[in-house]
Amino acid sequence: MMLHEALSALRGASHLPGEAAHMGMLPEYRRNPPPHQSLCVWRDAAVLVLLYEDNSQVRFPLMLRTDGMGVHAGQVSLPGGSREGAESYEACALRETGEELGVDLATNSVVAALSPLRVPPSRFIVYPFVGTAPGLPRFAPSADEVAALFTASLDELLDPKARFVEDALFEERLWSVPYYKLAGQRVWGATAMILAELAAVLRG
Repeated sequence: MMLHEALSALRGASHLPGEAAHMGMLPEYRRNPPPHQSLCVWRDAAVLVLLYEDNSQVRFPLMLRTDGMGVHAGQVSLPGGSREGAESYEACALRETGEELGVDLATNSVVAALSPLRVPPSRFIVYPFVGTAPGLPRFAPSADEVAALFTASLDELLDPKARFVEDALFEERLWSVPYYKLAGQRVWGATAMILAELAAVLRG
């Protein structure tokens, strides 16, 4: 898929698949949330899928979070983080991406919003955005927040063979956990759910 095709699909989407797309990558143990979850205090966060062209492929960065950064430490994720003060969700996504990956993004870098989703382990409502980088980005990841940086392509994401399911132990039970294999990495949970919606929009 070329960048202009991806942007056309994103801008031309009449609706977002939201929960229907998310469910395909939702771990089995999260399908029946406990009753007390509705009473939780949720915080706002935003993430960015940053698209750019590289050798006729459309790519986007994924980062391995450093150890010791809360419940998502050591996981592969999209760049992003907590909203500060009264900043907009878009501004949050751009700021966090700049801080974590060392790229300077203009306010018009965001081209589309995806559906918000709740992430119970960290009590965040995450607002995902898709943006573009001007040319080939020169990443300078923050050593405090990024243990490793990977780049995946949209072609990888759209390949049905990139989706896997395996059993994982959680609270003394085995549960089915779907994930993507992207850039050689296992991408699951909220990040996989966001990317599933992006893939659904791109497929039309």
